[in-house]
Amino acid sequence: MLRNCLLILALFSFYLVIAQPVAAQKPATKQTIVTAAQVNGTWESKTGTFKILALGNQQLKVEFQGFYEYKTEYGPMANIGEGRGIAFIEGDTAIFQPEDADENDQITLKFTKGKLIVTQEGTCGFGLNVTAAGTYRKASRQKPSFQNE
Repeated sequence: MLRNCLLILALFSFYLVIAQPVAAQKPATKQTIVTAAQVNGTWESKTGTFKILALGNQQLKVEFQGFYEYKTEYGPMANIGEGRGIAFIEGDTAIFQPEDADENDQITLKFTKGKLIVTQEGTCGFGLNVTAAGTYRKASRQKPSFQNE
């Protein structure tokens, strides 16, 4: 009798686990995907410019030119920084490590609502106080021309 009760209890517990409704599971999050037309072009901020071209296979050709302007007793001066290379994009976010940058240097490009939001880890080999971080607006939809082309 006790064995039958344990068997029924085990079967009932198994049924409760198996019979959970599918809706109780977390829904998959929808990933935003951007098109080549949305990323291609020249993006500008007050302190820098990104030129971006979709190459296919989730790759973007990227070139950055930035500056940090400051005043001296001799007049205005600026530190500059440049970086180029291939970024790998997934959804609306691309990861870019400029050529010749340190191993831990990385730039993240997020395309959202017609803007390019950029964050930077490390110095990326740029001049003192030069950073790619910031919000960029698309200045041109034309295919950008890159240095060394």
